[in-house]
Amino acid sequence: MQSALSIVGLLMMAGGLAVLLLRRAVLSPSPFVIACQLLAVALMIWARLTFGRRSFHASATPTEGGLVTYGPYRFIRHPIYASVCLFTWASCLGHLSVLSVAMALIVSVGAGMRTAAEEKLLLDRYVEYYDYARKTKRVVPFVF
Repeated sequence: MQSALSIVGLLMMAGGLAVLLLRRAVLSPSPFVIACQLLAVALMIWARLTFGRRSFHASATPTEGGLVTYGPYRFIRHPIYASVCLFTWASCLGHLSVLSVAMALIVSVGAGMRTAAEEKLLLDRYVEYYDYARKTKRVVPFVF
């Protein structure tokens, strides 16, 4: 069930971003939007480099190699999903419309679904995840 839910979340995230790309509602001349998007890309790269050579799965299946709790994972449990949401919302603000807000909401709900599914799977796989989750926020450092 969790794997299927995570795939639906991934499709929502990809679909929302695809619509924004097709509508040319991603890039903006706004320095604020550009700064947020660069921050999102930097966070994504930092998270992927920290995560190492582990592969990406369409379903949020935990990988071998132990729980990663350093790098950006020291501050937030899901930095990749956080970066996707930050990038999407910055795009939305740069091209504010009902459609862009709807797509940003779809991406955020998809990320939330994927996060929830992944956390249940991680709790089953790694006994230490419970303590890590108590000390670390999900997607916004020190907030949520």
